[in-house]
Amino acid sequence: MARRAAAPAGPLGDDFSFVSPVAKYVLFFFNLLFWMISMVMVAVGVYARLLKHAEAAVACLVVDPAILLIMVGVLTFLITFCGCVGSLRENICLLQLFSVCLTIIFLLQLAAGVLGFVFSDKARGKVSEIINGAIVHYRDDLDLQNLIDFGQKEFSCCGGVSYKDWSQNMYFNCTATNPSRERCSVPFSCCLHDTSQAVINTMCGHGMQARGYLEASAFIHTNGCIDKLVNWTHSNLFLLGGITLGLALPQLVGIVLAQLLINQIRDQIKLQLYNQQHRADPWY
Repeated sequence: MARRAAAPAGPLGDDFSFVSPVAKYVLFFFNLLFWMISMVMVAVGVYARLLKHAEAAVACLVVDPAILLIMVGVLTFLITFCGCVGSLRENICLLQLFSVCLTIIFLLQLAAGVLGFVFSDKARGKVSEIINGAIVHYRDDLDLQNLIDFGQKEFSCCGGVSYKDWSQNMYFNCTATNPSRERCSVPFSCCLHDTSQAVINTMCGHGMQARGYLEASAFIHTNGCIDKLVNWTHSNLFLLGGITLGLALPQLVGIVLAQLLINQIRDQIKLQLYNQQHRADPWY
């Protein structure tokens, strides 16, 4: 008995789709999570900015944590918005924009890490410049003041290179013409704190710049924060590597998912065109 010839292969059904719902919705919820986080960042940054005085808004704009938080939040909001809408609507243009932005950010982070390692001396000089600038504007910005105090307490240090760097601040300056009550002093965060002391003496750094290193070391930390920061970095390379990997991994996941979804959408478009051509064929 002769076997029947196999029917010629026709176009796939309309209910078939190359686009994987798993890839589509994983990418959507992945972006939705960071989209919500970005809105919180912007809200916190705007709230912190509005709490400040008008004069403080211009004093130290470059290192203002509130401005930095707003900028990062807005950038994250725009990128994740493209990812959310692009994955949900299966829009290739938005997905491409999302993927390109993530790739650029990842490459910039990678380049910054490599350049920081290769040109470590210049990076150290830049850090010193930032710290000195922060010392100058210490009293101009409450957020900056709290950040410096936190750093000096955590690293048990004072100033950039030494405690005498605080003379760069107009309030702590040691010149005879300085009318400030804090003349020749250092912030209380430089002081050696006694754990048994219930109340912190905020005037413990009074007149310390006028004393020598040996005499001042009995009351305050005399070593600068730059060396302490460098030593901490060398001692915590694995921790910093883990943080870097934690920042890079979501970006790589987003890039891979976006490219996967883009290829699936393109295959789906080709399938639809193929089906339309066969429906228009009178011999089909």
